[in-house]
Amino acid sequence: MKLNELQPAEGSRQVRNRVGRGTSSGNGKTAGRGQKGQKARGKTRLGFEGGQMPLYRRIPKRGFTNISRKEYAVVNLDKLNSFNDGDEVTPTLLIENGIVKNQKSGVKILAVGQLEKKLTVKAHKFSAAAVAAIEQAGGSTEVI
Repeated sequence: MKLNELQPAEGSRQVRNRVGRGTSSGNGKTAGRGQKGQKARGKTRLGFEGGQMPLYRRIPKRGFTNISRKEYAVVNLDKLNSFNDGDEVTPTLLIENGIVKNQKSGVKILAVGQLEKKLTVKAHKFSAAAVAAIEQAGGSTEVI
């Protein structure tokens, strides 16, 4: 195939329908909108229900969204057993090893499971039980 032989796929290029251009076009006079009525005269906004109280106003408002909320990627202690003794575990290392997929606002270490390795763990947050478990295993923690 050469450049001069290129053609668009069958049916991919359609001519725009020009409405309101005379009766012989098939879409003249009312331009395919029918006779009178709200839809013939103009558009209605999104969620408009013909004057009936719309759904978004009928349903009660509940709660609020905290714009300064921080969401942490959670890592359990048993996942840290995949590292070698004496390693320094950081959030970037956790991402490289596939333990954390999305760092979000930071990494939080929780005390779920047993830690059998002596590690230096650096993270944004720790639970009190996780700090105790890491220190009991002979490791240390550091808040970034």
